[in-house]
Amino acid sequence: MRQDDNGNRLVVAKGLGRAKAEMLAAEFEARGHKQLYWVETEPA
Repeated sequence: MRQDDNGNRLVVAKGLGRAKAEMLAAEFEARGHKQLYWVETEPA
């Protein structure tokens, strides 16, 4: 998930394992994007 500076929440990627999703979120954070990134479990 990503939240921009206007508070909009968007799905960045789906269908990834937790480890891959965490790695992707950390990679985006490391690039200096001004948005907030995090991983959520998809509802069953």
